[in-house]
Amino acid sequence: MDKPTIRVEVVYALPDKQKLLTLELPAGSSVREAALRSGMDRHFPGLDLAGAPLGIFGKAVAKPEERTLEEGERVEIYRPLIADPKEVRKQRAAKAAKAKADDEPG
Repeated sequence: MDKPTIRVEVVYALPDKQKLLTLELPAGSSVREAALRSGMDRHFPGLDLAGAPLGIFGKAVAKPEERTLEEGERVEIYRPLIADPKEVRKQRAAKAAKAKADDEPG
């Protein structure tokens, strides 16, 4: 008797290139297993499938090695952040405050 399988999609995107692959995996496969089995790193040299942050339908998965996939889910491979979003917001706010102070008549 054949083992049950599920179909999932694995996606990865750069600003100028994206790829979506459909995989058939054994039922009970993890989010990380899907990423590793996708072979997405062949399309994007330098992509670290073993360490990349992963999510499902736009929600980050904290423990992708433990989260079991279900039929039809879409695994997303995320790029590492270049800058901390909180720090970027702080810098933007400080710049806006300085610009406002500079505009006020003195």
